[in-house]
Amino acid sequence: MASASTQRFSFSSIYDVFLSFRGEDTRCHFTDHLYSALIGNGVHTFRDHEELERGGAIAPGLLKAIEQSRISIVVFSENYAQSRWCLDELVKIIECRTEREQIVLPVFYHVDPSHVRKQMGSYGEAFAYHEKDADLKKREKIQKWRTALTETSNLSSWRLLDNQSESVVIEEITDNIITRLNPKSLYVGENIVGMNIRLEKLRSLIDIYLNKVRMVGICGIGGIGKTTIAKALYNQISNQFRVFHFLQMLGRNLNMILVYFSYNNNSLMTS
Repeated sequence: MASASTQRFSFSSIYDVFLSFRGEDTRCHFTDHLYSALIGNGVHTFRDHEELERGGAIAPGLLKAIEQSRISIVVFSENYAQSRWCLDELVKIIECRTEREQIVLPVFYHVDPSHVRKQMGSYGEAFAYHEKDADLKKREKIQKWRTALTETSNLSSWRLLDNQSESVVIEEITDNIITRLNPKSLYVGENIVGMNIRLEKLRSLIDIYLNKVRMVGICGIGGIGKTTIAKALYNQISNQFRVFHFLQMLGRNLNMILVYFSYNNNSLMTS
């Protein structure tokens, strides 16, 4: 008997992903498309909907959302460092990485990572502005901003250049997030001929969006790939459910695979 199961949410995490970005740079295109891709794949994502530049201290609700997220995606754009709110968010994100082992994934959106790391270019200009007439207390905060930028830019990341397709990068990021949230994906091999067509047919039979139980039998002689396609289905859609199990039972006259998914009132069963 072989089994795999996982529960995606913990008591300390409400969100799967927190998105940190400069609204005027990416809100209406890259970040919006990334957010839609994550939500469309069942990834519970937090983004700040407030579009106006704000003054004063960062909102406590944003700090709480960062604490309650498992992963933070930081989209470094041309004007990211101009926003004190973005920089305060980043400091909090790095604190959560250290204290809560939160995963931090940087995206360099048409900016040179070295400019972020060393605060050069537009980032150097932003800090020159922040440091103008800064008192001792503000300089201490500015140093925290610099440290957070340097630490984040040294992490594994994506870089989007002018000649790259945004949709390709967004797909890569989304796939990476799904894999991290569902670390117990099952091995099925790569580039299996005909797998995508079979999965499409199987998904059409199941119709995961109906609020009903579904049971589909995969029948055939041994060695034709029944277990492989069941594993592939599990890997493809399990991220959309809170609870999911894969159970395989083998015997002399028995070869049964049970895949069970449950999310609130929406449940699905395949055997």
